[in-house]
Amino acid sequence: MRLDRLFLVLVLVLTVGGYTRDRLDLWVDATQLPPLLSETSTEVRDRTGRLLRVYTVADGRWRLAVTPGQVDAGFLDMLITYEDKRFHTHAGIDLRAMVRAALQAAWNAEIISGGSTLTMQVARLLEQSGTGQWAGKLRQMRVALALERKLTKNQILTLYLTHAPYGGNIEGIRAATLAWFGKEPHRLTPAEAALLVALPQSPEARRPDRAHAAARAARDRVLDRIVQADRLSAEAANAALTEPVPTARRAFPAIAPHMADRARTAAPGQTRHQLTLDATLQTKLETLAQRALRGLPGNLSVAIVLADHRSGEILASVGSAGLVGADARQGFIDMTQALRSPGSTLKPLVYGLAFDRGLVHPQTLIDDRPVAFGRYAPQNFDGRFRGEVTVTEALRQSLNIPVILLMNEIGPAHLMDVLRRTGAQAAMPGDRAGLAVALGGIGINLTDLVQAYAALAQGGQAVPLYWRDPAPTGARQRILSPSAAWQVGDILAGLTPPPNAPRRALAFKTGTSYGHRDAWAVGYDGAHVAGVWIGRPDGTPVPGAFGGDLAAPVLFESFQRLKEARDPLPAPPPETLIVSTAELPQPLRRFTPRDAVFTAAPDAPKLIFPPDGARLATDEHGLPVKVRDGKPPFTWMANGTPLLTGVHTRQAQLKGLSAGFSQLSVIDARGRASRVTIRLD
Repeated sequence: MRLDRLFLVLVLVLTVGGYTRDRLDLWVDATQLPPLLSETSTEVRDRTGRLLRVYTVADGRWRLAVTPGQVDAGFLDMLITYEDKRFHTHAGIDLRAMVRAALQAAWNAEIISGGSTLTMQVARLLEQSGTGQWAGKLRQMRVALALERKLTKNQILTLYLTHAPYGGNIEGIRAATLAWFGKEPHRLTPAEAALLVALPQSPEARRPDRAHAAARAARDRVLDRIVQADRLSAEAANAALTEPVPTARRAFPAIAPHMADRARTAAPGQTRHQLTLDATLQTKLETLAQRALRGLPGNLSVAIVLADHRSGEILASVGSAGLVGADARQGFIDMTQALRSPGSTLKPLVYGLAFDRGLVHPQTLIDDRPVAFGRYAPQNFDGRFRGEVTVTEALRQSLNIPVILLMNEIGPAHLMDVLRRTGAQAAMPGDRAGLAVALGGIGINLTDLVQAYAALAQGGQAVPLYWRDPAPTGARQRILSPSAAWQVGDILAGLTPPPNAPRRALAFKTGTSYGHRDAWAVGYDGAHVAGVWIGRPDGTPVPGAFGGDLAAPVLFESFQRLKEARDPLPAPPPETLIVSTAELPQPLRRFTPRDAVFTAAPDAPKLIFPPDGARLATDEHGLPVKVRDGKPPFTWMANGTPLLTGVHTRQAQLKGLSAGFSQLSVIDARGRASRVTIRLD
């Protein structure tokens, strides 16, 4: 600023000072103030108030809401001492400071100190006006006088702390301390405070990351001035001079990005969101998610949900291994909310329902044998049959046929009702539940699946999970009896854990969906419940992927990062029947379906060739037939007429059959029969 303009400003100041009181009041009262409310960044915080994520305002600036009470008292004292030592007593303009500045400039032929008060600086920041034109300076003076009449000193200081520039797109003291020091401004060292006092005077020329020497020199000048004003000891200043000045900006927090986005979308007009997440745990599990995918194909993703099943609070929710944009992992998709087939993870609920209905006990024997329900013939994952096993072993081995036998007794609609009462929103193909729902023939997301297991962990009582206040209200629904829930948990706790993991620490279940598209692991201890999903976001198969191999180790590691020791699983309720198979009441020793009286015994004869409905050509050598199971000798009949008797082999040739439809029958030594209908040409 040239000297003639400095003198002109001084004259204007003195002229204003010479106004009559009334004319000055009219002039100030007629001032049109700029908007005093500015958009501030949306903040998402964890359960303790720690910042998880912050968003820029509309113009791309980082501007966080702040009050003087959130700022280090030493910084505020240093700011007022350096910038405006009579801030608390002047009315917006400090005439003494302006006269001093003008005289210093005239004497030295250059600007030595400024005459702007903090209130005038606030006026300039609000109107985004320059400082070099006398008209602009006069406008700032007028707005400053008007601000002082409408606002308290604390409110004016708040505006400065919110809008002061600190280089680039950083505005306000909170954005500055996060960007330059990686912390909130409630506790600053003298060196940090001095740098933050110096930066707004020339934010671009003193940016630490671009003009490190200039930033350091400006900081040191502030420290020197504060010592001269007896607001800081020489010893403290000398120590501050040795403290390094940052050389780069720090990234703003971006923890739990998917949950932060959900919170912002759910309440778009809200600038502060407090979630139930634990920032420390969330960070640990995000790191674990990234590590879990090392060595796996580049297009796999991972999701983790961990909650307190006593309160229902979600403590961590990892939607992917990171927001990686458009790469193959599609990290921008929150896979905790994606509908996927849960594989075998719903089997524990089926067994729990069976326990509650008195169909079976954990030590009940149940057949793992070939069965068919119309056209639906379930198979075990390895294609093998194990014969008669206990219900406990059937669940621990995740056998498909026993659970389908139970599902047929219970009814798929009852399983869907249980899921609904836990709060899960499952999707069914064709909106009709079939027996295959027990094997994962529905769509459910990871959060809802964890919520279903929370009910098992809570003794059969549904626990609505939530991630932001207020907590769900209303009575919790009971989906299983306490004894049935405990029996399921006791079975799951006996599963073999991943290598090096403690035994019986978690009640857990793994699952793999059809075609190896989804690998799951869900489990709980006495206090917490968690679930892990690994797969491809686009739903394509992952050959060779199994929940036990991929997801289970991540599940156990999630609990390790949560706490050092597990909370023990509960003791059995008093009414729980804990006995061996031989000690069970007779009806519970072996599972018998309702329609068993109409069902052939497992060892009854089965006519396996020709198949039912076959169309065959006549042959002069006769029709070959085969029978499996049954006790010889066999009798073969066609349309009620015996053709062969006393046959001890399981193969024969039937002669004398005429063209057209025929009903073939085979009867064993115990009178048990099997029949098919064929057509001969």
